[in-house]
Amino acid sequence: MRWQDEQGNLLLTGQERAKVAEERAEMAEATATMERERAERLAAQLRALGIGPEQG
Repeated sequence: MRWQDEQGNLLLTGQERAKVAEERAEMAEATATMERERAERLAAQLRALGIGPEQG
């Protein structure tokens, strides 16, 4: 037996909600890692061109 909302959509069980939350957290972490790596690559490219706060 499963619960559903007024529109007939099945409601997630506690275990299913926990799994969805875990997957979202993993995706957010992966996205943050990719963005950090991208920023580091860009900073390295700018430093190679002599552009950066160290150069004044």
